[in-house]
Amino acid sequence: MLIKRKKGNLIPALVLIFAALVFTLIFALIFNFKYMRQVKKTTVRPLAFSGQFYPADTKELEGEVKNYLASAPAVSAKGEVKIIMVPHAGYDYSAAVAAVAYKALAGEKIKRVFLLGNSHHHYFPGVAVDDSDIWQGPFGDLKVDKAEAAALIKASSLIQVNRAVHADEHGLEVQLPFLETVFGHNFKIIPLLFGNSGGDDYETLAEVLAKELKAGDLVVVSSDMSHYPPYALANKIDRETLSLIENKDLAALSAYAEEALNQEAGEDTILCGLDGVKTTLVLADKLNLTPVVADYKNSGDTVFGDKNAVVGYGAVLFLGSEASPVGASLSEISQAAEAPLNAKQQAALLAIAKQSVETYVKDGSIPDFQVSDPRLKQIQGAFVTLTKNGDLRGCIGQIIADEALWQVVRDMAMAAATEDGRFLPVSVAELAQLSYEVSVLSPPKVISDWREIKLGRDGVIVKKGGRSGVFLPQVATETGWSLEEFLSQLCAQKAGLPSDCYKSGEAELSVFQAQVF
Repeated sequence: MLIKRKKGNLIPALVLIFAALVFTLIFALIFNFKYMRQVKKTTVRPLAFSGQFYPADTKELEGEVKNYLASAPAVSAKGEVKIIMVPHAGYDYSAAVAAVAYKALAGEKIKRVFLLGNSHHHYFPGVAVDDSDIWQGPFGDLKVDKAEAAALIKASSLIQVNRAVHADEHGLEVQLPFLETVFGHNFKIIPLLFGNSGGDDYETLAEVLAKELKAGDLVVVSSDMSHYPPYALANKIDRETLSLIENKDLAALSAYAEEALNQEAGEDTILCGLDGVKTTLVLADKLNLTPVVADYKNSGDTVFGDKNAVVGYGAVLFLGSEASPVGASLSEISQAAEAPLNAKQQAALLAIAKQSVETYVKDGSIPDFQVSDPRLKQIQGAFVTLTKNGDLRGCIGQIIADEALWQVVRDMAMAAATEDGRFLPVSVAELAQLSYEVSVLSPPKVISDWREIKLGRDGVIVKKGGRSGVFLPQVATETGWSLEEFLSQLCAQKAGLPSDCYKSGEAELSVFQAQVF
């Protein structure tokens, strides 16, 4: 039986359906509005220097950072690392030094990292904190500890939010690849930048940090050292700076910053993160931390650097009260001479030199080597000499090294082939005609009398003012010079000094020995 509905009965049902649709629409709009507001509120500081200071390709960067860490010498010092001072230049120049400090942190449990430096582009009073929600890292996002940022701001009017000055600052960003590699992403960051306004702002920040630091916190101070003096002068200035840091002599460091700037030609600054370093010295005093110099080199020590104008890089660890340095210190960066290399080790280094030159000349790439022999991983200076049909074709080396012997041989071989100013770069056509000689060096020792030098045994370094020169021990044997001729040529030919400078008593003479093969 068919039942016929009245038309009027449909109206309530339609009203209910319409109301449900309206309610659903309103609910969706409210939800999406709240969601969009939430997304909009999330602030991110994006990477700004990927592909400039470090590789943009993630896999390439990961391999490079891990290689730097694996190759870095271990620092033999007891105690928990609470603060590190590390450089922030392009990785080709400074990452090997930074890696020494980061390697010392392996195994430590870090919950928060205070990133501290001086702005390179802005001048403003006090200290700027970035309170973004996230800093983008090359391997993943890093959360900012916004609660700690707020606590710092509350603790001192000196500290203010200023995201803009962080946006174009590389000094803190270049630390992220190392931090992520060593600690993963289970930590938060608090980015802080000084505005270069001078004064005692660092004392205020140190006072605040001393109260805020907890177990599991790390302070990373980002600073390069000497800017643009010649190689030898940079070594002199930077070693003095590191000595003052190691002795926690804040007053002397402040005075030396002015002295070096005013008196040393070509010196723009002894520390571009000077306020950050001063902060660490105050903290070191308050927290009873012991500074230990872990490493030093400058851009002139790399195959890419110009020794006429260099930038210095230092790594310093600030250790807890149990610290008892038994290894690396400023005076021990130049390592003691090791036992002579055996035939197998000599052959390995010669093969590294040859392969490095051939690879670099052919395609411009720097080869890596899997070196397991502990002896070849010891820090030691070396020269690599290239000859072609018996004639010199290039010779460059490092007397005082701060990296593994095999790395020194690799880098100096490439430099001898392409950077010896006396010759054009080696061409592919010449490779088959080259012979290789490696000289592994003992650390130099200063002597008081030139007559102490023994020809054929001693290599000699002469220094006076900003000039220096070096002859390897075999130079005397190959030339047949007398001692006076040897030293006169060293002064005039290599150092650009008067030929009798070694007799004046004003020039510093150092000797070293070499194992040549």
